[in-house]
Amino acid sequence: MPIIVNLDVMMAKRKMSLNELSEKVGLTLANLSILKTGKAKAMRFSTLDAICQVLDCQPADILEYRAKV
Repeated sequence: MPIIVNLDVMMAKRKMSLNELSEKVGLTLANLSILKTGKAKAMRFSTLDAICQVLDCQPADILEYRAKV
């Protein structure tokens, strides 16, 4: 899929664990893990909003488009 999820990169920059992010965002560890590993097929805007608020970042810091070559 040409959409890359860089959630792990932003979490590392903010020195935040998956457990801590899960508590602050209000998502289960399983759902955040699916997002973090790039296995998610979709993401709600409300989820993206909550993650961006907690990590103090922009959506483009988390989602990246790479064209297939």
